[in-house]
Amino acid sequence: MPSKHTLTHFDTELESIRKRLLEMGGLVAQQLSRAIEALSSGDMATIEAVIEDDRRVNEEEVALDDACILLIARHGPTAGDLRMVMTMIQMITDLERVGDEAKKIAKAGRQIIGSDVVFVPKVELRHVAAMVIDMLQRALDAFARMDPSSSADIARQDKEVDAIFKGIMRQLITYMMEDPRLITRALDVLFIAKSIERIGDHAKNVSEYVVYMVRGRDVRHEGIEALERESRVR
Repeated sequence: MPSKHTLTHFDTELESIRKRLLEMGGLVAQQLSRAIEALSSGDMATIEAVIEDDRRVNEEEVALDDACILLIARHGPTAGDLRMVMTMIQMITDLERVGDEAKKIAKAGRQIIGSDVVFVPKVELRHVAAMVIDMLQRALDAFARMDPSSSADIARQDKEVDAIFKGIMRQLITYMMEDPRLITRALDVLFIAKSIERIGDHAKNVSEYVVYMVRGRDVRHEGIEALERESRVR
């Protein structure tokens, strides 16, 4: 039986990791926001800063993974505590991938800003990016409070994001069919839209991890109905 002293140290270290994970989430949300704003304004300096920020995200992913592994090795958590740590490792991976997608958006944006493209659907991209940033922030807030009640709403938002992405894709296909000279830049825009859509998926994953942490049930492949059941306060 672990001593009270050991348990106190475990809780302290766990809370430190949780805080750093939330900070990492804030960083990648900011990455996405800055990338989209830079695309809209043509701010190449911010584009380059977003790309450079990905290094910080990668370093934090490695550091947090190491901290989680050390926590397990040092304290040997079981049951709910072990579930918490293992799920945080998955969450760290999703957040790092959000950073990767923000970097991809910035790189594609660099190509667009340097060209004379005029058909970029900036309004639609900003709208859907705002949606996924909201999803990510709500998922991180759910993790901070250990409250899965927003998970079903986040899943519904993800479906809206998917529908918007399909609309943007149809619009871009039309442009490419009408003028094949636009194909290269249209594909850059498509890559940006796809990265935003993927970030929505990662935000949904984070919200589902919170359900697993709190309820002990894996709802990743069970649909919105299961999330609605698990979201209800017990």
